[in-house]
Amino acid sequence: MADQSAKRKATISRKTNETSISVSVNIDGTGTSDIKTGVGFFDHMLDQLSRHSLIDMQIEANGDLHVDDHHTVEDTGIAIGLAISKALGDRRGITRYASLDLAMDETMTRAAVDVSGRPFLVWNVAFSAPKIGTFDTELVREFFQALAMNAGITLHIQNIYGANNHHISETCFKSVARVLRTATEIDPRQAGRIPSTKGTL
Repeated sequence: MADQSAKRKATISRKTNETSISVSVNIDGTGTSDIKTGVGFFDHMLDQLSRHSLIDMQIEANGDLHVDDHHTVEDTGIAIGLAISKALGDRRGITRYASLDLAMDETMTRAAVDVSGRPFLVWNVAFSAPKIGTFDTELVREFFQALAMNAGITLHIQNIYGANNHHISETCFKSVARVLRTATEIDPRQAGRIPSTKGTL
């Protein structure tokens, strides 16, 4: 198991006319992060994603922020998803499934994941304002859509209740972090098998 875990690292570099992004992940880390996207609120959310998933993340993004934050947020989600997928490889031995209700002050958000190789996002989250500070709240969904599609995971996120938009966003990132942590952990009872009757994910 230790030898398998040692391999669960990946680096992705992605460059377009709109963004240049480098992401390194270690699935079996301690939640250490070094994140620089140029978007302060987004950096804060990604720090939560790393810290609570225990996935080490190094992220450097340079995007067309003079336009808006959209390309930087979406393309960072793409790069993180690709890096996680690459680090997981054939996903042999993983727990695969996880779900969690996460509370933060007045807010409760539920996340569930299937690290299945089949990308899908179910998003049932509403914000009461278009912005958190200068950050567009609609970009929270855009990030998770990009993450799910490129990590090859089925991801369901539901805000059950909440009043503060910062808390709603933060519980989305923290709950997803926690289910990723559980679902990507090596299950010693799997004995290195791929967790599917198909024999592949």
